[in-house]
Amino acid sequence: MYRIGFVVNPVAGMGGAVGLKGTDGVLPEAVMRGAHPRSPARAMQALRLLAGAPVEILACSGAMGEEVLLDAGIVPSCIAYRYSGESTARDTKAAVKAFMEHGVDLIVFCGGDGTARDIAEVAGTNLPLLGIPAGVKMYSSVFALDPASAAAILRQAPDLRYHDAEIVDVDEEAYRSGELRTQVFCYVKSPHVPGRTQVTKGVFEDSDEDRAKDEIATFMLEILRDDTLYILGAGTTTEHLAVRMGCAKTLLGVDAVYGGNVIAADANEETLLGLLARYPRVRILVSPIGAQGFILGRGSQQISPAIVRMVGIRNIIILATPGKLSRTGVLYVDTGDAALDREFGTSIQVICGYRLAQRKRIGLPADADSRIPGAQPGIF
Repeated sequence: MYRIGFVVNPVAGMGGAVGLKGTDGVLPEAVMRGAHPRSPARAMQALRLLAGAPVEILACSGAMGEEVLLDAGIVPSCIAYRYSGESTARDTKAAVKAFMEHGVDLIVFCGGDGTARDIAEVAGTNLPLLGIPAGVKMYSSVFALDPASAAAILRQAPDLRYHDAEIVDVDEEAYRSGELRTQVFCYVKSPHVPGRTQVTKGVFEDSDEDRAKDEIATFMLEILRDDTLYILGAGTTTEHLAVRMGCAKTLLGVDAVYGGNVIAADANEETLLGLLARYPRVRILVSPIGAQGFILGRGSQQISPAIVRMVGIRNIIILATPGKLSRTGVLYVDTGDAALDREFGTSIQVICGYRLAQRKRIGLPADADSRIPGAQPGIF
C-alpha cells in the first residue's frame, strides 16, 4: 500500500483575503482583520474526492490533519505526530521527521510556499512532495493546480511519475511593500501529471512587453467609463494601465479606481464588498500569473468568490501581453469555490493589444469521484 504523510498548515492563506499578502509573522493582525482559516476547507475539497485511491494515510493530530480527515470520513492509519496548543513551523518540521521514520512514500501538505520550504528543509531532495494549494502566494511547482487535481494525482498512486520541482521562497516583508523577491530554495521530487500540476511563476520583462502593455492600456483608456468602479488586480500589466490613468497602483495588491482616482489602495475583501454596495457598475481587471496561468486564486484572494458573484463573470476583463500568453498554454481559475470556477466555462477572451484579443482555453477542475469515502482505517 502506498503510504502518504498528510499535514495541514492550519493558518496558511489567512492573510490573503484581508490584504496582507501572506500570513508569516502577521497572523495576529490577520485575525484582527477578520481572517478565517482557509486550508482546512481546501484540504477537505481534495479528501472528499479520494474514494478508491490505493493509499494509506499517516497524519498529524488535531487541526494539522486528523480533524479534516475524520470530517471527510477517513480514519488515518496512524497519528504519526501529536502536538498541543497553536501549531508552528517547528511542528510541521517535526511531523515530517515522524513521517520519514514511518517510511512514507510521499508527503502531501496543504499550505503555501512557506509550508513547502519548511517541509523540504527536513525531507530533503529525495522524498516526494505534493502540495494542495491553500496559501496566498504559490510560486513553487510542487503544487497541484487545485484540490481536485491533487485528488486526481493521488488516485494514480502507486504508478506516479516524478519530476524535479522548484521550491520558491518569497520575501513576504518585501512583498507587502510591493516588491517581489523570489529565490529558488531547493529542488525536490514531486508527482508530475500533465494538466494537474502547476509550473513555477514566470516573469517577463523586455521592451516588447512594455510596448504591448502600452497598447493594451491605450485601448482600455478608450473604453473605460467615468461611472464605473474598476477593481484592478495585481501585476505589471494592470499597473501600467493605472499609470496611464494617472493613478498610483499597488503593484502586488488590489486597488479600486473610480473616475480616474484611486478610492481604495491595497484593498482587502471587506473593503471591496463595501464598495460594491455603493457602486452599481463594477468591472474587475486582472492579468494571469505568468506561465502558471491563474486568473484568480493565486495572490488575489481579496477578489473572493462573493465578490466575483456580485460583479458577475461577464464583467471580468482579462489583460495579458502576447509574450505572456505565448508562454502560458492554459488559463486557470481556483477561487476556492469549485462551482463558481466551472461557471467560467472552457475559454475566455484576453485583451492582448490595441483592439486585439485572443481566446484562451480555461483548464477545468479535475474530473474526480465526488463521493465521500467510508471510514475504513487508513484504506479508501
